[in-house]
Amino acid sequence: MVKIADIELGEFPLLLAPMEDVSDPPFRALCKEQGCDVMYTEFISVEGLIRDATKSVQKLDIYPYERPIGIQIFGANHDSMMRAAEIVEEAKPEILDINYGCPVKKVTCKMAGAGILQDIDKMVRLTDDVVKSTNLPVTVKTRLGWDDNTIRIEEVAERLQDVGIKALSIHGRTRKQMYKGEADWTKIGAIANNPRIHIPIFGNGDINSPEKALEYKNRYGVDGIMIGRASIGNPWIFREIKHYFKTGELLAPPTIHERVAAAKKHLKFSVEWKGEKLGVLEMRRHYTNYFRGFRNIKPIRQKLVTEFDVPTLMEIMDGIEEIYANTEMEVLRVPVSMKK
Repeated sequence: MVKIADIELGEFPLLLAPMEDVSDPPFRALCKEQGCDVMYTEFISVEGLIRDATKSVQKLDIYPYERPIGIQIFGANHDSMMRAAEIVEEAKPEILDINYGCPVKKVTCKMAGAGILQDIDKMVRLTDDVVKSTNLPVTVKTRLGWDDNTIRIEEVAERLQDVGIKALSIHGRTRKQMYKGEADWTKIGAIANNPRIHIPIFGNGDINSPEKALEYKNRYGVDGIMIGRASIGNPWIFREIKHYFKTGELLAPPTIHERVAAAKKHLKFSVEWKGEKLGVLEMRRHYTNYFRGFRNIKPIRQKLVTEFDVPTLMEIMDGIEEIYANTEMEVLRVPVSMKK
């Protein structure tokens, strides 16, 4: 049984990676339905949180069916991180996660996210302060290093464990790589099999099929897998992986009825939670994968990503179900190079 502190996660948990403008409550609801074991919020700026910024505070919203859930924060100022940890604790998640992996320039230029990989000593001090500021179990998500010349992830894992984190998720790329090239799981595996490490190690990067999930589980000895981009518009990946682990057989792709129902539910919840304009806009990144694999569907998807009226969007999706109800779907595999 894998545990984060006293939180039981199952024998081999599947985690939803925190993704900005993706892993919000509407999308998390779908992933939980499809078997995701642990989910994280979008990352939250500690500076926004301590200043009571609306967007930051809204990201604290969690629902009973999502548990266990982690709230993820990012920042570089010690006082702000500690104050934000206190605010997060009031929201009552099961886990507080620190983001040391975001590669986006506007984050890293402030030495937050993956930027802190340039100063490991500060990373450890900051983590120590957060651990001491909260009663919640603290976890960390990070990358291998800033670039190929600064990969110190084994040292990082040991030192962060020593200051009290309860689990570590590692994306197998450096910050310089962004999302290019292949994730290096050999370094993740080395940490998972390090006899000094006794906290769960979760691997992240390039898992886009049940076959690959099982291969990496067996090859690298991680305690669980975190899935990010391959879940966008494809929450079924969690049930597909679990079924394959259990039976060795691939599930049939979700039917067009399942796809339309999920997309409509997602859109409805998105609009309710974010408001109509933002809810419609941020839903657009998901349509490509919800309706991937059907012949000649590109013009219809184009309508979905240009229409603003919610009832019209619902009608378009109903039309998709009618058109493709009896159509065989081509094999769905989400390309790992897909950007958010």
